[in-house]
Amino acid sequence: METSQRFAQTILNGFESYFADFQNITLAATPRFENADWQEVHAASRRRIDLYKEKINKVMDFVRIIAGDSLNDLGFWTEAKAHYARLIQGHNNFEIAETFFNSVYCKAHQHRRIRNDYAFVFSSQGDMPPVSEARILRNYRAWDGLENMFARILEDYAFNIPWEDKERDANLIAAALREKLLPEFSADEFKMQALTLESVFFRNKGAYIVGKLLAGRESMPFVLPVLHTERGSAFVDTILFGSDRVSVIFSFTRSYFMVDAEIPSQYVLFLQSLMPAKPISEIYSCMGHYKHGKTYFHRCAWRHMDSTTDQFNLAPGIKGMVMSVFTLPSYDFVFKIIKDSFTPPKDITREEVMEKYAMVKRSDRAGRMADTQEFKNLAFARDRFSDELMEELRAVAPSVIEEHGKALVIRHVYVERRMVPLNLYLQDATDEQVWAVMDEYGNAIKEMAAANIFPGDMLLKNFGVTRHGRVVFYDYDEICPLMDCNFRRIPPPRNEEDEMSSTPWYTVAPNDIFPEEFRLFFSGNQRARQAFDELHSDIYEASFWQDLQENIANGFVADFFPYRRKMRFSREEEPLQRVYNG
Repeated sequence: METSQRFAQTILNGFESYFADFQNITLAATPRFENADWQEVHAASRRRIDLYKEKINKVMDFVRIIAGDSLNDLGFWTEAKAHYARLIQGHNNFEIAETFFNSVYCKAHQHRRIRNDYAFVFSSQGDMPPVSEARILRNYRAWDGLENMFARILEDYAFNIPWEDKERDANLIAAALREKLLPEFSADEFKMQALTLESVFFRNKGAYIVGKLLAGRESMPFVLPVLHTERGSAFVDTILFGSDRVSVIFSFTRSYFMVDAEIPSQYVLFLQSLMPAKPISEIYSCMGHYKHGKTYFHRCAWRHMDSTTDQFNLAPGIKGMVMSVFTLPSYDFVFKIIKDSFTPPKDITREEVMEKYAMVKRSDRAGRMADTQEFKNLAFARDRFSDELMEELRAVAPSVIEEHGKALVIRHVYVERRMVPLNLYLQDATDEQVWAVMDEYGNAIKEMAAANIFPGDMLLKNFGVTRHGRVVFYDYDEICPLMDCNFRRIPPPRNEEDEMSSTPWYTVAPNDIFPEEFRLFFSGNQRARQAFDELHSDIYEASFWQDLQENIANGFVADFFPYRRKMRFSREEEPLQRVYNG
């Protein structure tokens, strides 16, 4: 066997080892849920995210020995890629295996000279493996009524803990469908059927059964969230149906799911059929394959650039002190680069900013922090950048850009979904919209805090509004663990001189936080201030934050519902009196 063949086989062995360990961590999600081991749920999530880098580093130790001086020879990589392509021909997960090869290449070449000759910039077998839905779906029919059909579903998806009341839950599901969905369907309910993915999706303290309802030619995606009672049983919390509601479950603002998918592409394509507006790259990421999500995003972005002519421009909104942000009008993403120097009073380094973005990637994002893709040495066509944007980049981040003729290379950039900055959203919002979005803003702060994340700079411009009306935080340069903060009340002035002083009359440590000062975040927008004060004034109290810290210290893991609480089923003795308030 020649060197390039051994080299390719070693990388493939590394991929198989990675995927097996990824699956093993994932397979333990079921007992973690059954045992209500929520601390281990979060630890396993971080462990699985870290696994990829660990495996790449281990493979690099071997391939350096095998390749020797040839490691930097691009001709050698061309041979190795050809061998690797033959090895993975017809592989069930060839597309993820290609991404693994790319990661080894990028590690060896510091993310430079990325060409399709040496790496899988484009797939050798097409973007997606062939999919057979029959292998991953269970089929149920409502020939004896919706209640009985959903009772069979719950029986088949039973855990090693009992259902709290399976018949009650089946009745609640059926009643909700009759109230909210069946009037839109023309078919008889007894002719309906349900197709469900065979594996359950686990995240945080919830388990999710995912599928779609069929009635003749009509279909509707649905999700059954299952929760764990304190008494050690399971119950269905609600039913969510419709692409928009299901899409929020699989949001880019949430932690990655654990789902036993031996062939992830099968699940990805079925999920994409339920949520046509959601990019396939995000679906791969939300299943934990975030590196391949990045690969898929890059391919789609390249095709989009190739088929459009509009220019990149500075993103709307107030310029940041740490990041410069630009976007393409025809594309639903923003690109963020770290400036060479930061506007005072920012006192932080580039490395610290990058560490904070890595912290968010590994944290429970609680549905309130945008996931990002990190790229190094990303190449663009120079003529796609407006003069204003180029002037900005040359002024604030000259070390990050390289101009090579018609090409512009950005050495380091973060990419995330585009949202409307909250401060801009409020400018044209009605009174009703202001009330709703400020409630969302307060909930976002509280839910991040419950997940042990303190956002630091809570200015309205650092939050965005999604197409679903959710408020999401996206400026991470000042975040820190909530437990690292010392929340204090401002001491009362000792005398009139203290009261008139323009400087604090009390000592302030670097980690001291005074929630009374948070009102300053609303200066200039009295409508927003009034709504927030009525809805979330507890955020101004040091005791609110101290209570959260005590809960975290005691090991309490908060519930983060990816749907409105009013949509939850009633579990009272006569639940059918109030089944669904969605």
